Amino acid sequence: MENRIKEQHFMLFADRTSAATLRANQLRLYFSSKAYLLLHALRRVGLVGTALAQAQGQTIRLTLLKIGAHLRITVRHVWLALATGCPYAALFARVHATLRPC
Repeated sequence: MENRIKEQHFMLFADRTSAATLRANQLRLYFSSKAYLLLHALRRVGLVGTALAQAQGQTIRLTLLKIGAHLRITVRHVWLALATGCPYAALFARVHATLRPC
């Protein structure tokens, strides 16, 4: 349990409470908590059977979420174009296929 608290604190920036008001700091902690819940759900549902199934939050964030891509938004579709040299493109496609509704 303590490792998960450290993971949220250090890797999802729950320690950034430097705003001037208490409400702003509380909102930052809420956002950090929601980010942790989303990351945990991604790990539990989307990353099953992959090398990142037991990875720490920072590893998941750096390999899957912090990538360079070209995003094109139209009225009906959102197009995501990964770079051809993206080393985790196959993993990203697999996670996307797992999370995509039928």
